[in-house]
Amino acid sequence: MISVQQAEELILSQIQDFGTEEVRYTDALGRVLAEDILADRDLPPFERPTVDGIAIRFSGYEKGLHTFKISGVQSAGEASIEVNSDHDCIEIMTGAALHNSLNCVIRYEDISIENGVATININPKKGQNIHLKGKDKKADDVLVTANQVITPAIIGIAASVGKTNLLVKKLPKIIVISTGDEMVSPDVIPSDFQLRQSNGITIKSVLQKYQIKADLLHLKDDYDLIKKELTRCLSQYDVLLMSGGVSMGKFDFLPQVCEELGVEKLFHKIKQRPGKPFWFGKNEAQKLVFAFPGNPVSVFMCLHRYFVPWLKNCLGFESNTPLNAVLDSDLNFEPPLQYFAQVKLQVNSSGQLLAKVIDTNGSGDFSHLAETNAFIELPLEKTHFAKGEVYKVWPYNL
Repeated sequence: MISVQQAEELILSQIQDFGTEEVRYTDALGRVLAEDILADRDLPPFERPTVDGIAIRFSGYEKGLHTFKISGVQSAGEASIEVNSDHDCIEIMTGAALHNSLNCVIRYEDISIENGVATININPKKGQNIHLKGKDKKADDVLVTANQVITPAIIGIAASVGKTNLLVKKLPKIIVISTGDEMVSPDVIPSDFQLRQSNGITIKSVLQKYQIKADLLHLKDDYDLIKKELTRCLSQYDVLLMSGGVSMGKFDFLPQVCEELGVEKLFHKIKQRPGKPFWFGKNEAQKLVFAFPGNPVSVFMCLHRYFVPWLKNCLGFESNTPLNAVLDSDLNFEPPLQYFAQVKLQVNSSGQLLAKVIDTNGSGDFSHLAETNAFIELPLEKTHFAKGEVYKVWPYNL
């Protein structure tokens, strides 16, 4: 049996690069960007007013002029209007392309207009209310750096520079496999000794957050069937995420089958609660098997503590560090295991992230997963954890 830190190191030693692919920007939300997005021209690409009003040649005001004849009206998207006289001005709207013959824009609120003549009621400054060409970014400047999750804001930036195809990190091909004769489909009414399948869809739903469309498979506790299906899955998928069948029971066939199929065991069992019987291995083709224990909370914890960090590292996430939170009450845990307690994270008035521990009835009690949003990781070396101490937390419902 190994420690949590040893398990983490072994899993992260198996980081893989699945390559890149191009996708349409409309399909890129939630994927990991694999290239920098550059400005295709200066931003803004022309000088433009930041207000609605009139545009003048400031030299006219310097000569003492306060009234200007309106020689045209220009809206955004129209060709710019040139003004050749200090006595003239144009009405211009926010975002229009300002001609280089004009260098001062005055708000409608600061002028009066009568009979086609605008009178200035303030003392303007040269260059006021003008967003200069290239002030935000120059052509070929980096607008978005690679190795971050593509958000709606990034998609908007891509559209604004004509980047309609984006290079993104390829996702691993994953199958989620649950096991157990006692498990029936969620749409079936179970008998008194049966349970509905939930681990598979839970794992699949977590993967959807990362735009992975995993396949689902449920297997009975039949040795030959399990061996046949795992042989197929190892040939077709990059990663097998399994739940159940890894403990010490008579029908827990997965460890034996995996090793018979050439999947090298990297570890089996971690000094932790929940999730102690976790099995992890790989074959010569670098196909990985994450075999979690069957209890729902164990699956949920192991998935977020081990698999999700592995996935983020594979995809090159720019930021992939756990959060830290302050324990909001005392807690005792006597067994010689690293304890992952379900907590509800809250921010107090001082901006501290607090972890409120929720009482549960063990790894089979999944009823609190909806009201909590993280696991707090409590060190193996201690049995008493005091209010105010800071520990790592692994979020899920955030």
